Amino acid sequence: MLIIARHGRTPANAAGELLGRRDPELDDLGRDQAAAIAMAVPSGTRVISSPLLRCRQTADAIDVGHETDERLLEINYGELEGTPVKDVAPQTWSNWRSDNSWAPRGGESHDQLAARVWELLDELADEASGRDVVLVSHVSPIKAAAAWGLGVSIDISWRCFVQQASILRIATNGANPSLRSFNEVAHLDHLP
Repeated sequence: MLIIARHGRTPANAAGELLGRRDPELDDLGRDQAAAIAMAVPSGTRVISSPLLRCRQTADAIDVGHETDERLLEINYGELEGTPVKDVAPQTWSNWRSDNSWAPRGGESHDQLAARVWELLDELADEASGRDVVLVSHVSPIKAAAAWGLGVSIDISWRCFVQQASILRIATNGANPSLRSFNEVAHLDHLP
């Protein structure tokens, strides 16, 4: 099984900013969320994290000996990095939603994101058919993973909401990947 967790909260997440490749650490709630993720995933599994600090700190709660892989990085927002979501121009959202090859200046398109995430998932599928593999990543790569699990276009990313510190599970032991859960958050019920 591929078990894909979104990192815990950072101050920039709490402020509603497009975080992208910026590299803040987890806040207090984010550290508690990371601990809750660790309790919700099987122990003794292979753990692979985005190299950004917020993911590495989340992965540390699961396994301090985890690996990192750049294909799990958040989408590059380019010139939009750090912009509050509410301040992104409506035309920018329209451009992005209508064309998967569109990217903000200096940033990355959804097609580019999907290509790198799907490449990693293809590589891990056989291994994950025999044992659990935990990935710690960001909202956009997790949406790309959901699309991969369903065998559909990255277009669905605009129709998905990925909760902070949520978990996605994809079985790879059948003829095709099978999405088993999306946006699991029961492990966070005890947190504020």
